[in-house]
Amino acid sequence: MMSATTPSDSAAAKPFVTAAQKHEAEGRSYEAIEQYKQAVELDRSCENLFALALLLDRTGDDDEALAVYEEICYRPSPPVNAMLNLATIYEDLGENARAERCLRLVLDKYPNHRHARMYLKDVVAVQTMAYDAGADAQAARRNAILDTPITDFELSSRARNCLKKVEIRTLGDLLRVTEAELLAFKNFGEASIGEIKAMLASRGLRLGQALEGGYEESYRQDYLDKLRETVAQEVLDTTVASLPLTIRARKAVQILEVRTLGELACRTEAELMGIKNFGSTSLDEIKAQLAERGLGLRTLE
Repeated sequence: MMSATTPSDSAAAKPFVTAAQKHEAEGRSYEAIEQYKQAVELDRSCENLFALALLLDRTGDDDEALAVYEEICYRPSPPVNAMLNLATIYEDLGENARAERCLRLVLDKYPNHRHARMYLKDVVAVQTMAYDAGADAQAARRNAILDTPITDFELSSRARNCLKKVEIRTLGDLLRVTEAELLAFKNFGEASIGEIKAMLASRGLRLGQALEGGYEESYRQDYLDKLRETVAQEVLDTTVASLPLTIRARKAVQILEVRTLGELACRTEAELMGIKNFGSTSLDEIKAQLAERGLGLRTLE
C-alpha cells in the first residue's frame, strides 16, 4: 500500500505534470507519458494516475494502462471515468465478469448513469449470447471514444462556445445532431460548422452519423425509462393530438412521427429547430405545453 500523498509530493510532481500537459497539447503523446510517469513516481494521486492511464490507453498500450487503471480503481471511491475505462479494457480482453463488476459498482453509486447502464447491457448480452469477440471489442472501444469531451479537441473558442450553448459536450453528442439542426441555432455559422465537420472527418466521423443506425432509438428509450421514474405513465401516454397546438407546431410533431408526450419529451430543441419553417415561437409553444405537465425537452448531457 502506497503512503498517502503529502503537499510536498504534489509540489515536487507539479513540474512534470506541467511538462506532460504541454507535450500532450502539442501532440507528443509519448513524451507526455514519460513526464506523467515521473510525476506519479513522486505523487500517486488519482488525478496523476488517471492522466497517465488515459494517455497509455489512447496510444494503445493496453497492458500498462490496465495496470494503472486497476491501481486507481482498487482505491476507495475511485473516479467513475476510471471505472468505465477499466470495464472497457476488461471487455476487450474477454473478461466480461470483471467488466460487469466494474459497471455494477458505478451503478451502485449512480443508479441512473446512462453510459454505465448502456455498457452493462452490452456486457451482459455478451455473456449470454455468442457474439463475434472482435466486433464486440471494437464496439466497446468506439463507445469509449464517443465519450471523449469536446474540450479535448482543437476547436476555436467560437465553435466551442456555440457547442456549449446547445449543450453538446461529447464527441458522441455531435454524432446525434445534423448540420441543419446546428445551423438552426442563433450564432451557429458556416465557419463553425466547417471547423467541426473537418475535426470529425479527420476521425472518420460525420454529423448525424449515429442517427443512421439503431443507437438513437435505444438512447431515447433509455431516456423514456428514466422519465418513468418521476412522471406518471398516464401523463407520458397523453397523445400529442390532444394538445392545443397551432398548425405549424402540430406539423413539426407529425414530421418527427411523435405520438405521445413521453415521445415528445425524448426529443431535443435541436431536432425541432432543424425542421424547415419551425421557429422559436413554435418551440416556446411546445415547451409550454410540456412544462404544464411537468415535462421538458431532452437536453444533450
